[in-house]
Amino acid sequence: MTAQRKLPPMMTVADFLDWPGDGLGTRFELIDGELRAMAPASETHGTIQMNLGGLIWMHLRGHPRCRALTAPGVQPRVRAEWNFRIPDLGVTCAPDRAGQIMAQDPVLLIEVLSPGNVQETYEAVRCYATLPSVRDILIVHSTRIRAELWTRDDQGNWPPNPVEIDAGLVPLVSIEFKLDLAEVYAGTHLIG
Repeated sequence: MTAQRKLPPMMTVADFLDWPGDGLGTRFELIDGELRAMAPASETHGTIQMNLGGLIWMHLRGHPRCRALTAPGVQPRVRAEWNFRIPDLGVTCAPDRAGQIMAQDPVLLIEVLSPGNVQETYEAVRCYATLPSVRDILIVHSTRIRAELWTRDDQGNWPPNPVEIDAGLVPLVSIEFKLDLAEVYAGTHLIG
């Protein structure tokens, strides 16, 4: 049986990346120097996440310079030494490098919103917006068919509010792809 390790009170990103974990296999993010455990996802959340990953992967096969990542590590520019976030999905067009933990220059970051992670998700969006390479930030709801999309304009500005989409296509400018919401929710109880 693996013994639980005592959680450190405060960590930098460097400490976090060197930390061996709690001994129980719990996944953590680092938020302002403090560890935050990541709860396991519901089946619906997991299905949506896999659908998103599959759809984006299929699209990116035609764009070999970019690639999709599950649970990519992201270091925001605000309080960078103390924050390491882990979105559900991301896309980067930077080359793959052996041993790289953090996503290099992500262009798209995606979170699946669940009832238990609402505050954390919107807090993460503000952090993702600090990354100069990010062009799109997408939140996909897991309790109803809805997507919220922020797209940075050509001058590098973010809109004050997301575009809310309840049906049809979600235009992801960063990867030149129109994501079909019906396909995102396929196999879930939300599609009748």
